[in-house]
Amino acid sequence: MGQAGQAEDAGAGPPQRRQDHGRNHRRSRDPPESRLMREELFALLADLVAIPSTVPPGDTAAIAAHCEALLLPEYQTEIVGKGNLVARMGSGRPSIVFNAHADTVDVGKRAAWRTDPFKATLAGGRVYGLGACNCKSSMAVHLWLAREIARRGGPQRGEIVFTVVGDEENLGTQGLAHLRAAGIVKPDTLIVAAQTRNRLVLEERGVMWLRVTARGRAAHAGAPYAGESAILRMQTIIAALSGIAERVSPSGHKSTLSIGRIRGGENINVVPEECVIELDRRILPRDDFGAAFSEIKSACEKAGASDVELLTGTPGFSAPPGGPGVKAFSEAIGAVTGKAPEPLNVVGASDARYFARDGVEIIVTGPGDGADSHMPNEFVLLDELVEAARIQSEAASRLLGLRSR
Repeated sequence: MGQAGQAEDAGAGPPQRRQDHGRNHRRSRDPPESRLMREELFALLADLVAIPSTVPPGDTAAIAAHCEALLLPEYQTEIVGKGNLVARMGSGRPSIVFNAHADTVDVGKRAAWRTDPFKATLAGGRVYGLGACNCKSSMAVHLWLAREIARRGGPQRGEIVFTVVGDEENLGTQGLAHLRAAGIVKPDTLIVAAQTRNRLVLEERGVMWLRVTARGRAAHAGAPYAGESAILRMQTIIAALSGIAERVSPSGHKSTLSIGRIRGGENINVVPEECVIELDRRILPRDDFGAAFSEIKSACEKAGASDVELLTGTPGFSAPPGGPGVKAFSEAIGAVTGKAPEPLNVVGASDARYFARDGVEIIVTGPGDGADSHMPNEFVLLDELVEAARIQSEAASRLLGLRSR
């Protein structure tokens, strides 16, 4: 492993002038074995970065097969669909599931990269490469953790499951959502990888996408009084939507509504017969999804909408404060960092949302900062990978009763 990587390459150019939020210079406080962890984690990440997994146009079959080979024969594995890996060890309850996604966005403008996007480059404590932050950093941590659990004899209670999915960047319907729908994973505690700088996301807002249609009556633009403009009717609907009050949860989440698309009319000289908007609605973590949809539907229909269609959506989730996973990760963060955990609120939605109705304890966490991904010169701090591995190993020990090394 690790032949795809490159250490301390001056060719990476000067580091981006971005604050690292006090995340550097931890190495002096790390235990002696951290050097070996760093080497193993970098090697794992380097090999992952070297395997293209841009979806679309490609798939994650090759990278899933690579991960499967690393986990055999200790784990029972299967490849599901086009590039979803499921690896498990142990049996019974609790079922602890770690999930990360292997698909990445496209390289973008190749000339904007100062390094080869498919060759992990370590410079100034940062590992550069496509997917190095989102989400191959967490994949590397999960692979390291899977092997560490095997080295320690496996779970003494329950089962551990690692999933690598290939559809997160495209809403995840063929990835984690498919594994759930097929009954392949049934977690008690689900840990979903995301770029949180190893903080814990214990709540996410619900999300719904809607299409609203207003219809009128076509007429010649020279005699608009003979028709009825669907666009003018949509103005009334938009005003009604703007009147829906923003709400704030006790943890600081805000409900939001954003109109992302509008389409109406066939020609300049024709009174438009139809106007359509598509909107994004984010609801609070504990909001009732059906009631939230009814609120939008009622407001639109009262303002004259002909149709209000739910395109897709899932409720939010909120992990119980005293749940076993929250307790294990909180204690692990304290043991590794010497600090109390800091919950993090995020604006986006993760694949965890597909389990929001299932009564599953959900935690979203991982190394990296979302602001450092989905762009040229994507990077993750190597020290943060080490910290993530130590935290997740400590948490897994508490959840699964792992033997000491």
